[in-house]
Amino acid sequence: MNSILHFLAELAANNTREWFQANRSWYDQVRAQHHDIVRTLLVRISQFDPSVSHLDVKDCTYRIYRDVRFSTDKSPYKRHIGAYISAGGKKSCHAGYYLHLMPGETMLCAGTWYLPSHVLKEVRMSICEDFSTFHSIVSAPEFREAFPQFGYEPLKTMPKGFPADFSHPEYLRPRIYSCGCNFEDSFVGSEGWLDDIVRRCEIAKPFIDFLNDTIDDYEVS
Repeated sequence: MNSILHFLAELAANNTREWFQANRSWYDQVRAQHHDIVRTLLVRISQFDPSVSHLDVKDCTYRIYRDVRFSTDKSPYKRHIGAYISAGGKKSCHAGYYLHLMPGETMLCAGTWYLPSHVLKEVRMSICEDFSTFHSIVSAPEFREAFPQFGYEPLKTMPKGFPADFSHPEYLRPRIYSCGCNFEDSFVGSEGWLDDIVRRCEIAKPFIDFLNDTIDDYEVS
């Protein structure tokens, strides 16, 4: 596991095609290690979330190559390796589990990313209509311990059309409905680290189910 973060650190410092080709065998080893991790997670997460049991590694992992066509940063390679385990696959809006490996920025997220505006509105409406269920999920001590970060890129004010006096505005302001937890580099590959990842994913399952109850009605997974 240290090899994965070491490789990514070296890649960030030497982000050129020449360096990558000279170290292609190292990358192939890192990629194989990462695929083994994802394969293990698929098996273990499937035990409490059977909706992902049909997935293969390729359904969850991404290419290392960056799309630089519209970016001022022309570095050809990503500085991280990620895997998104979701019943709808890595390209769907269906909520799932995301493990991001990167030196200094390793994290686990559960939820979804940049929903279409009409779906985002429906998720917010579902929270208002079934507030007690949603609140019981995200306010549970176990959930808060496992995922200290709730919601990303919050609006500065309440979204249009929602009550300004809503009791928990932090539930409606996020543009991104994901919960997250960051880890030190020393966590990756430590004894029992995958056990901890799986434990946190299981804690997130009710949150993911709540989101998908709405998302799947408005977005093809």
